[in-house]
Amino acid sequence: MKFVTKRIHAFLDYPVALALIALPFLLGLGSSNPLALQLSVAVGVAALVLTLLTDHHLGVFRVIPYRYHLLIDFLVAVVFILAPFALSFEGLDGYYYWINGIAVLIVVSLHKPEVAD
Repeated sequence: MKFVTKRIHAFLDYPVALALIALPFLLGLGSSNPLALQLSVAVGVAALVLTLLTDHHLGVFRVIPYRYHLLIDFLVAVVFILAPFALSFEGLDGYYYWINGIAVLIVVSLHKPEVAD
């Protein structure tokens, strides 16, 4: 059932990073706590840098092993799921983080293990 390959994941990384930067402004996040907007933008910038540095076919510098990239994605998902509780995000602010966190957990959990070369 695991079908998200390294290649598919690489194609998802850039648009997701850009969405994390742009969507908070488009959705008007930050009504319950200004950190709701700022956290997403900061994670989006970090995700863009991570993608540029990841060792996959769309990485530019390829210095971070892909398995570490997946670990970081998992940790970000956990932070996103916990952030509404820890930072008192309510309404759309909270739903935004829960939906994104769950989506990232699903993608990571559906990752197809790589075949050794």
